[in-house]
Amino acid sequence: MPGEATIDDGFISPQNDRFILHDSKGFEPGGKDNFELVQKFIDRRGKMHDLKDQLHAIWLCFEIPCTGGRFLETATEEFLALKRDNKLGKIPLIVVLTKYDELIKQVNFDLPDSALEGLSEGDINKRIKNEADTKLQEICFEPLKKFAGPNIPHAVVSTKGKYKDTMTHLIHMTEERVREHVSAEASAMSSIAQRVDPVLNIQESIRVGKRRYWKALASSTAFQNRRMRDCLDVLHTDIVTRIYSYMIYAQYLHSSEFRTLMLNMVEKLDVGPTADPNKTIAVGLPMVAAIAGIVSALSGPAAPIVVPIAAGILFAAWAREVYRTSHEVLRRLMCYIIDLTLVLRTLHFLSENQELSRRAIKLAVNSYLASSVSEDVHTQIREYDKGLKLLEHADHHTLDKIAELMELNVINIDADAISKLREQIAAVGLFQDEAWEEKKAS
Repeated sequence: MPGEATIDDGFISPQNDRFILHDSKGFEPGGKDNFELVQKFIDRRGKMHDLKDQLHAIWLCFEIPCTGGRFLETATEEFLALKRDNKLGKIPLIVVLTKYDELIKQVNFDLPDSALEGLSEGDINKRIKNEADTKLQEICFEPLKKFAGPNIPHAVVSTKGKYKDTMTHLIHMTEERVREHVSAEASAMSSIAQRVDPVLNIQESIRVGKRRYWKALASSTAFQNRRMRDCLDVLHTDIVTRIYSYMIYAQYLHSSEFRTLMLNMVEKLDVGPTADPNKTIAVGLPMVAAIAGIVSALSGPAAPIVVPIAAGILFAAWAREVYRTSHEVLRRLMCYIIDLTLVLRTLHFLSENQELSRRAIKLAVNSYLASSVSEDVHTQIREYDKGLKLLEHADHHTLDKIAELMELNVINIDADAISKLREQIAAVGLFQDEAWEEKKAS
């Protein structure tokens, strides 16, 4: 509530305890006391020994003045001057200009009809954006340069649906500055904590994987004398917990049922496509089309999403075997890592940071299986394995191939197209929960 925040008390979301926000309450005109309080807080945290207790980034937020008014107050000018003069230490400062959507509305209102006459909708939007950018340069960027220097990083943002790409820009900018000025470990945590852009999650998944398990998949002493299922459980837990740390209903992602669904995908690598439980859905579609097809085949919230769980429990006999160095084992480990990461990437788009349900997870799994992405990934893994001559020299090449396949397929979901599916997805009750499997009538 207004007036209740104190900068020493961090806000932690119950949905995501990796991100901690300290609210300064801002700098009111003439508010010298709070300015000094904030400065002392930054100094104090900068001297903390443990990285977890330090500040990793500062977002200095301004509402874009759409209808006149002064952009910077005296205390804010002084704060920017502190950064310009290197008196805030190594902590990166990013200026965040908020309510970009309101600026767009104001520019649209101010433009005379004659200026837009005869233009297509796309050209109108481009003209409005150009006018908004010109106004931003005049009322925001020029004053910033005066008090903070020419290189102050800044982002223009809006939380409204059609402007969510602006949030992605802010997140990327923050992660880059933290990596450059604070530490790689802190930037890794920022990538894990953020819930805006799955591309960062994928990139961090690759970095963590390189440091931990991927570099020795073909000849891992850590996996010797262990069952394949135990080895895959280690990989599963590491990816889900460290990279996709969903805090609500995370137990669903660690459940035996979800792990079995992932094992089923590995089965497809060797035995070919299994029967699609959604009979009307063709396999090999682009991801968005696969999601739309599955959703449209459902008759509403009462229609369960079917996934082949039980069959996998009985069929995956190889998962009970002891790990051994072989082409077959390498293929399966690669497949599990990439399939799990890309299914979770799909789930990120579908869930939009809402509470995870088994229904949403099953839609993500089925969409991935029905899309061309899973087929392409499995084909490339098989082709890669055929080209390997000596397994003892495969580790470095395997790591590069995993990274290549992840990065290649991370762009296959169009966020704008997913947004257009929102109403259709909402109609099938994605976030109401349901059992993993429907009970069969006796």
